[in-house]
Amino acid sequence: MHTFEELSTLFSETFEKTHFPREPHTLYEPNNYFLSLGGKRLRPILCLMANELFGDIHPDAWNVATAVELFHNFTLIHDDIMDKAPLRRGKQTVHTKYNESTAILAGDVMMIRAYEYISRIDVSLVQRILELFNHTAVAVCEGQQLDMDFEQRNDVTMEEYLGMITQKTSVLLAASLQMGGILGGGSFGNLDLLYQAGKKIGLAFQVQDDYLDAFGDPEKFGKQAGGDILANKKTFLLIKALGEVKGAQKEELSRLLAGNDPDKVNRVLKIYRDCNIDNWAIELKHRFLREALQHFDDMAVVSKRKTPLKELAQQLVKREN
Repeated sequence: MHTFEELSTLFSETFEKTHFPREPHTLYEPNNYFLSLGGKRLRPILCLMANELFGDIHPDAWNVATAVELFHNFTLIHDDIMDKAPLRRGKQTVHTKYNESTAILAGDVMMIRAYEYISRIDVSLVQRILELFNHTAVAVCEGQQLDMDFEQRNDVTMEEYLGMITQKTSVLLAASLQMGGILGGGSFGNLDLLYQAGKKIGLAFQVQDDYLDAFGDPEKFGKQAGGDILANKKTFLLIKALGEVKGAQKEELSRLLAGNDPDKVNRVLKIYRDCNIDNWAIELKHRFLREALQHFDDMAVVSKRKTPLKELAQQLVKREN
């Protein structure tokens, strides 16, 4: 059994190599630059950890984990374009450092390379993995579109937002776990519990992400402070606040969302604090965490094999970046 940190080191040894040819340099260098920014590599490690629930790590798990990480980075490159984000992990985004057209192509070829890694796995496993991977990829795209659609609406319900986040963020975490379980020969019951746990981890992760964007230290978070507020992005915080504010507070929030107040971030944060949204978000992420841990507990797997995954889930809700 390995800890998250041990698997991170092992995965880095296999992943931190060039995945692209040298030419055309103008296409592939931006991808190498983006991957060099690092990141938590959370999704591929979840795949490996889930695989290890059922025995030694299957050789094909490394290919699937690599595919998952490349796909995730493809989504980040394109998300940054859509969000007009200047920074990612404290560094220039690809479209900012190079240009938007190159960033689009760089993301495209990164996704294609992800499929190449899946094509390398045992032929008896390809269909199940590919079906889940494709279903997940479509859901992520749908979630991203809904995220953009919601920016134009002030009537997004919490249920709608949960559905969007489940597609945009949670399903890739859930699929990463389930793909590792499939490669490990997990039963259908255990595979379903892995998927459900992954979805809840994803929701807890997003609550923390929304919280850090508003209340975190930008030096640690690596993103523009209050970026979601400036972009009028629907987040757990904003949707909860829209349901809580009344009277003058409601008018103030509506005005801030509709205009370009130079002090917009600070004024919105004050409303959040006055409505106790910060503490509500902390409790919400812990609720999702408890549900994820229960799914792990319900799995028919030796308890000690579940310990690294449960410890990781708890670490994720305490992160500051």
